[in-house]
Formats: sequence, structure tokens, C-alpha cells
Amino acid sequence: MKATHASHWQLDVKDIPIMSGSRKRPVWIIVLVNFVILFLVVAYVYPPTTSAACFIFTSTDCTLTFHKQLLTPKVPARELTDGETISQVVISEILRTPPVESNNPKIAFLFLTPGTLPFEALWAKFFQGHEGRFSVYVHASKEKPVHTSQYFKGRDIHSESVVWGKISMVDAERRLLAQALLDPDNQQFVLLSESCIPLQNFDYVYNYLTLTNVSFIDCFEDLGPHGSGRYSEHMMPEVEKKDFRKGSQWFSLKRQHAIITMADSLYYTKFRYYCKPNMEGRNCYADEHYLPTFFNVGTSNSVILPASITLALIPMYNSFVHAYIQMIDPNGIANRSVTYVDWSERKWHPKSFKPEDITLEFLRNLTSIDDIVHFTSDSKRVLTGPCMWNGIKRPCYLFARKFYPETLKKLMFHFSNYTTQSV
Repeated sequence: MKATHASHWQLDVKDIPIMSGSRKRPVWIIVLVNFVILFLVVAYVYPPTTSAACFIFTSTDCTLTFHKQLLTPKVPARELTDGETISQVVISEILRTPPVESNNPKIAFLFLTPGTLPFEALWAKFFQGHEGRFSVYVHASKEKPVHTSQYFKGRDIHSESVVWGKISMVDAERRLLAQALLDPDNQQFVLLSESCIPLQNFDYVYNYLTLTNVSFIDCFEDLGPHGSGRYSEHMMPEVEKKDFRKGSQWFSLKRQHAIITMADSLYYTKFRYYCKPNMEGRNCYADEHYLPTFFNVGTSNSVILPASITLALIPMYNSFVHAYIQMIDPNGIANRSVTYVDWSERKWHPKSFKPEDITLEFLRNLTSIDDIVHFTSDSKRVLTGPCMWNGIKRPCYLFARKFYPETLKKLMFHFSNYTTQSV
């Protein structure tokens, strides 16, 4: 068989044209052709299995070879700590466990608020008619809320004090997730603040979140003083500076990722002790860095690609790699939030919207934004990109903040006119 295959590559040197004006055959061409023939024969008989050349030189199933490479244990650049090993085992097992099946999948709306929710009436209008498809949980850190809507009454959970910029903010998020995870029908978990409003109607939000295999966690690299400038070397070796990320805390998690968040102690501990205000002359805020960094570092070892593969240069690998990633982690991560917030002023806090800002045109503009913009603390660097949903460019945002309580009347008036889209 090998001889038969080799014959396909034979080339009669008599067929090589002789250069005009020369009575001798050009020796360098003959040598070159024979070298190429020898190379192709060897490559065909002994096919390479560690790079894209496999697809070029052999008729064997390269995807099976590549699959074996993917499953080969990664040789780390350094020895992993016990905590990292435990973390990787737990995360891998959770991702490999089939998601809990629900005949009635619901979205859990997690409200993180200091007290009463000023937009409760607007949310009640959003929820109305969709009973049984959502759950509400309220964490009030300062005072017990006075609820006016049936959807919020009796939905307060045990709450603790929350200090802006400190790990207590992350603790409150985890407390909300823990309570919501008790209901097996909750498949999506959306974190919202007291200043958040819905930008789309309920059906749109429900389909947007439940008909995709993605968790929306804002995550980007900020090389400025308020990004990687907040990094502490005390986070080594588990968190390296190159892996330190930033993002809005307002997430939408699928159930598996919510469980992973609750299971983590390694990276959470790092941020508890080494990411806080006034530490080593820098201000680090755990709620802006913990989850973006955790999902960038903690889950990055779920899929291990051979170092010899450059996907951007080898399109034929893409479909297989995508399928493998979906097999290992069927949820995936979108590095963006579905909650709009305006950081264009580049201040300590995002822009807040007043009653005079609320017009139908303004609200419709928010609902139609389909490109994400990340303003970094490096004034020369702005990150942009399309908002993709199941491979299709779609509007980015389902919710928005920060709105003053005084905007409620106008928002109620315009609600049915600006929330009319469908997925």
C-alpha cells in the first residue's frame, strides 16, 4: 500500500522543460523536484499528528488525533498549588455534569439594594402576565424594604451590611445566588441594582437568556491605573498580572456557572485579602475584578489546545474546536454584560440619568445599541466590539442603570413603546 501511495507522487524528470539556450538539464531543478518528492512521500507514509500539517499530508482522521491531544493532561509551566488542583477538579466535574433539566425553566432576578426599590412598580409591569417563569430575590443591606408589588412581597432574603468597594459586595452576590440555587427550576441568574430598569419586554429577555448557551459576565483587560494597576503580587501564583481582568458586576449567569461561583474558595480568598480599598497605596474593588478574573483564570484550563495550533491561521480547526468547547463547557462565557451603564465621563461612578433625560428616543436608542464599548483607565484606549447572540449580531442590553427614582413616572409612561422588540 505504501508503494502504491508513493506512486501518486512520482514525477518523470523527462517532463521537466529544459531552459532555452541550454544543452544541459538544469541540475538545481532536478535536485529540488526530487527533494520535494521525497518530502511528500515521507510525510504521506509517516503523517504528522501534532499540527495542521496532519490535515494536509494524510487521509487519516485528523480530528481524532486532535481530540486525543486535547485530552492529554496539560504540563503546567509551574507546579500547581493544592488549591489550584482542587479548584480545577471541582470546576471540571461541574462542567462535565449535565445541567439540571427543568420542565419550567425560570429566570431568577437578584436585586442588590440598600433598601426600598424605587422602580418596583416598573418591574411589576415588566413581570405581569409571566407568572411562573421568573423568581425574585431581594438583598437589602441597610433597611428592610417596603414593597408595593405582589411580586416582591415575601422575597427578601437574609441580608448583611454591604460596603461599597469591599468584599462584602461579592458576599451579597453569593448570598443571592445561594438562595436562588435552592430552586432547581431557576436556570438563569440576573444581578440587578435598585437603580436598574428593564429595557426590553419580558418575552424578549426570557428568550435572549434561555435560548443561548452563554453566561454574560463583563470581562476586559484594562492596562491603566484602575485596571491592572490595582493588581497585587500577593495574588501570585494563582493569579498572575497578565490574567487580571475588570468588568461590571452586573452579570447574568447560567446555572452551572452560578454553581461554580459558589464552589470557588481559592480565588475568592485571594480577592478577599488582596483586593480592597487603600491596600498598598492602591484602591482595588473586588466586585469589579473577582468574577471577571475568576472566569478568565479559574476556568481557562477546561480546554487545552496544542501549542502548535494557531486557530486564526487554520480555519478548518474552528468547527471541531468549537464543538469540543461546547462539549466541555456547554454554557460558555460572553465577555460583556447585558446591563447598560454609561462610563463615558470616566469618573469614579457612571453617569446617572435624570427625568429630563428620559425621552422615547433616548430609551429606544438604548435598546438598539449593538456594539459594546469598554472605557479603560488608559485615556488612549477604548475597547469596542459587536454584541453577538448565537452567532448573530443583536442588541447588547436587556437592562440599564443608573436612573434616579424621579424618572419612574416617565419610564412607566414610555414602557410599552420602547419594549416592543422580539428575538
